[in-house]
Amino acid sequence: MSETELATLGGGCFWCIEAPMKELVGVESVTSGYAGGHVDDPTYEEVCRGSTGHAEVVQVEFDPDGLSYRELLEVFFALHDPTTEDRQGPDVGSQYRSAVFYHDEEQRQTVEALTVEMTESGVYDDDIVTEIAPLEAFYEAEERHQDYYEKNPDQPYCAVQIPPKLEKVREKFAGKVRGVN
Repeated sequence: MSETELATLGGGCFWCIEAPMKELVGVESVTSGYAGGHVDDPTYEEVCRGSTGHAEVVQVEFDPDGLSYRELLEVFFALHDPTTEDRQGPDVGSQYRSAVFYHDEEQRQTVEALTVEMTESGVYDDDIVTEIAPLEAFYEAEERHQDYYEKNPDQPYCAVQIPPKLEKVREKFAGKVRGVN
């Protein structure tokens, strides 16, 4: 087994990205948190007000032998709309922006190449507006936000927003989902 790597991704509400990412073969852990802002150690309430500059993100620890960074990005881009600025579904504000915070030069090159490929192939009707920036700091969200869907599947927002994302990943990436062949 190789050393694990980290990916830090923002695609709207972190609960909606965390749950499907946890199902992928090769993913060791998924931690909800905040990145891309200008305030140290922000709280959920501060980030929700949109005053800290942070995006809600997940930090995914993965084994690149089981799931490459590119494959992880392909799932990420399928889970949200990278063409809407500061919005995902019912969530509006810069804290819900599409963002990839890369950890090294190789990750930067991979995400930039993938976005060019998606643009040139016409995957989306509109331009991709995903922020691609170096990770400067990641702040873990409060404990109540970790494994949120797992703990709160019947919470109304989760019950509406997350099952379609899980279904999409299970269908489109069946070969990369635990227990789906």
